Amino acid sequence: MIDLCFPNYEFRTKKKHNKKYIFDEIRKKFILLTPEEWVRQNCVKYLINEQKVSKELINVEKKIKINNLTKRYDIAVFKPNGDIFLLVECKSPNITINQETFNQISIYNSKINADFLMITNGLFNYYCNIDYSNQCYKFVKDFPKYK
Repeated sequence: MIDLCFPNYEFRTKKKHNKKYIFDEIRKKFILLTPEEWVRQNCVKYLINEQKVSKELINVEKKIKINNLTKRYDIAVFKPNGDIFLLVECKSPNITINQETFNQISIYNSKINADFLMITNGLFNYYCNIDYSNQCYKFVKDFPKYK
């Protein structure tokens, strides 16, 4: 897999039927290693190792219902009280992050109401603070401080 903008991490991997799998320590199982999954797993390691988020406060690939459609968010970081601090949308490194990507995470967030959004393709990370009173998001330069 290609180098990403995250630090280099060690991962458990295995091959099965000529396909490579990576162990997801949140879901506690091996997942097919696609380019998007590579970004997702590096982002999870970044949250745990660099941002000091407890594994117990992270969800990966959970289904949500939006307008009778089943969608699946990539990563959510919860506050101890159960509210969502951060919603993360991961894309493959070959996907350019554009307005459509922001629209996608905004639709997911209409159901979730996170304080912050993060969009990453592993090469670039974008962070937004949600301003619910003015119904907009504001870009922030760096990862929001998790408390």
